Amino acid sequence: MTSRTSAETEPPLLPNPGAQPAQPAPAPADRRRWFALAIVMTAAFMDLVDVTIVNVAIPSIKQEAGATFSQIQWITAGYALAFAAGLITGGRLGDIHGRKRLFLIGIGGFTIASALCGFAANPEMLVASRILQGAMAALMVPQVLSIVHATFPAHERGKVFGLFGAVVGLGAVTGPLLGALLTEWNLFGLEWRPIFLINLPVGIAGLILGSRFITESKAPKALKLDLVGVSLVILGLLMLLYPLTRGRELGWPTWGYVSMAGALVVLAALVAYEKWKTARDGSPLIELSLFKVKSFAAGIAVQTVFGVALGIFFLVWTMYMQFGLGWSPLKAGLTGIPFSIAVSTAAGLSVQKLVPRFGRKVLQAGALVMGIGVLLYIWESGRYGMSIAPWQMALPLVVMGVGMGLIVAPLTDAILSEVPREHAGSASGLISTVQQMGNALGLGLVSVVFFGVVDDRLTEATGPTAAGLAFADGFQHALGWVAAVMGVIFLLMFALPGRPAQHVEGAAEEPSPTSEKAPALVG
Repeated sequence: MTSRTSAETEPPLLPNPGAQPAQPAPAPADRRRWFALAIVMTAAFMDLVDVTIVNVAIPSIKQEAGATFSQIQWITAGYALAFAAGLITGGRLGDIHGRKRLFLIGIGGFTIASALCGFAANPEMLVASRILQGAMAALMVPQVLSIVHATFPAHERGKVFGLFGAVVGLGAVTGPLLGALLTEWNLFGLEWRPIFLINLPVGIAGLILGSRFITESKAPKALKLDLVGVSLVILGLLMLLYPLTRGRELGWPTWGYVSMAGALVVLAALVAYEKWKTARDGSPLIELSLFKVKSFAAGIAVQTVFGVALGIFFLVWTMYMQFGLGWSPLKAGLTGIPFSIAVSTAAGLSVQKLVPRFGRKVLQAGALVMGIGVLLYIWESGRYGMSIAPWQMALPLVVMGVGMGLIVAPLTDAILSEVPREHAGSASGLISTVQQMGNALGLGLVSVVFFGVVDDRLTEATGPTAAGLAFADGFQHALGWVAAVMGVIFLLMFALPGRPAQHVEGAAEEPSPTSEKAPALVG
């Protein structure tokens, strides 16, 4: 899934026999590239905001649309699952059929899915529309950095990627706050629906301007699609996630355990098929030979488990503040700002100053710091109880944010540092995919680590105060699991290279631009 510049360039000049070869004059830079950059970055920003904007509106969705807690889980997990399953295929479709074409199809479909979400007549339609939205994002997002890579010369890409990092940080802060404001304002009596409808003017403008200003590009030799591999991934994850999210409400029936066990059989079949696909045409969905690289295998495990931790934390955190403490969406959204700022600040510091000097120790310190922040949050929640204030949450949130920032920015480079260059595209695409899959799995596990505790507490007592205490207890229990996961991540990181990627000879220097999805780490 490596990205290459477009083959649709001017033909080379024919040599003149008997004359000295002249150096061709550099082609004038296309001024439209900056308009194209603004368009694709706006699309990436829209996707990131859409991921983070939903959580803060969950109580409004539950109350106004009558969604159950399992449907709430699927509103978030369905998006992550569809996005993860389609990421690699979306990137390959862009390489084969044109990145501009797939970007326009993706942003158009994303806009339509956003309209369906905003006008959903019931929770079932909202869940289905969110899954469609995730699938369309999987077509749109992988093209973003591919278009940048094909549009900008090498000497300008550093500046462009710096701008992209700023957009990521801005989206991390903007999403929850924008979701809170739109929900709080209740525009035109639409309750939570404007959080999706706001995508319509942005998407339509992106579609119109993108068709005019983005230059088409393809890969001269793109890998083939692996639709059977994608189908096996989706089937295996559904067989695992559906019983997890519905099992609690249905009393954990036997078929749920059978389905979860069957998921392992499907994933084993996936591995066998990918081996066969590799031998047949060399274009598998998953490049299994990558797992022979110890640092990559360990890094994929870190990325997956980290996604699980984030999936649990963000959903549980939202429900704790709004259902448990009874806070308004705006109060909950403002409470998260110190966390987002800490993540962005620490991420920039880790890449520019710390990792070049200390290497892997920075990531391990991040895991420990984030774990300490989680434990501090558990302690403060227990100490202050239902009277806890946003300013009292600021310290653990800042500590957690610093720890997370130390991990998210350098992790991809650490995972790729010992991967051969020819596999950098497949490897970076897989990194993004498993992070999203981990996120979906974490959202599914909320039924076990959070709602199980809430249900037990509510059977022991009734009333508004009891409900709040039940959510607080569930929050503390779920965060205990998150802290344990951070300990596992710390240990797994010992298998990562000790030094940054640029110090490892023969390693992949640059991840494939078709695999961008770092923003999802904070949503």
